[in-house]
Amino acid sequence: MTTTPNRRIFLSGLVAAGGVSLAGCRSETYLPPDYGSLFGVSDALSMGAQRLILQRQPLAREFAPSLISRGFPAIGTTLPEDDAYLRDLKTGFATWSLPVEGLVRRPLRLSLAVLKAMPARTQVTAHSCERGWTAIGQWTGVPLAHVLRLAGLRPEARYIVFDSVDGWYESLDLFDALHPQTILAHGMNGAPLPVQHGAPVRLRVERHLGYKSIKFINRIRVVESMAGISSGKGSLAAEFGYSWYAGI
Repeated sequence: MTTTPNRRIFLSGLVAAGGVSLAGCRSETYLPPDYGSLFGVSDALSMGAQRLILQRQPLAREFAPSLISRGFPAIGTTLPEDDAYLRDLKTGFATWSLPVEGLVRRPLRLSLAVLKAMPARTQVTAHSCERGWTAIGQWTGVPLAHVLRLAGLRPEARYIVFDSVDGWYESLDLFDALHPQTILAHGMNGAPLPVQHGAPVRLRVERHLGYKSIKFINRIRVVESMAGISSGKGSLAAEFGYSWYAGI
């Protein structure tokens, strides 16, 4: 089929026309990993249009602490059935660590204590679930951009992949990964992150639907392409039919 190169040129031009740029990044960074498929084209058009609006990187709405929801549903895995995780849980994650690897100049292995000692951001935001409900929570954590600066992205870096202890994986392109509200959250509502919400560390991506904010992170990888990572669609959610780009 010969239409894929034309799609690539068209979609790259659509996003580039909006002036969206990051130093050292190619325009393909702003296309979904599966842009070559029919659904990928649809996602790319939606993504490109939103990126034209969001090119100045505005913040998602933040709320007063008085509006924090009394009940915040825990969706998906609430206690991983993993022996290593359960051992870490018993020790309060004292020996747990988070590797940051791949296309970085300085691979990292960050303990929970080190993450908590890093500059933190606290934000009260709305979590909009793809199942139709919304809840407001307060999240405290390290901006992902800070961790990536410490690791030092290589020029060919395009995607940040997050692996979870329960077998899920998710990814972001650099546009969303470097946004100030994209954090590795270790606190919720003024307390340590509860197990059912992804302890010890979960991702928060406040301009996306809730399924992008993956829980129980146990590895971060920086890659050039999603090819060779499972089906190449960029996330396990996408493999189950959800859109890789979940911007709202």
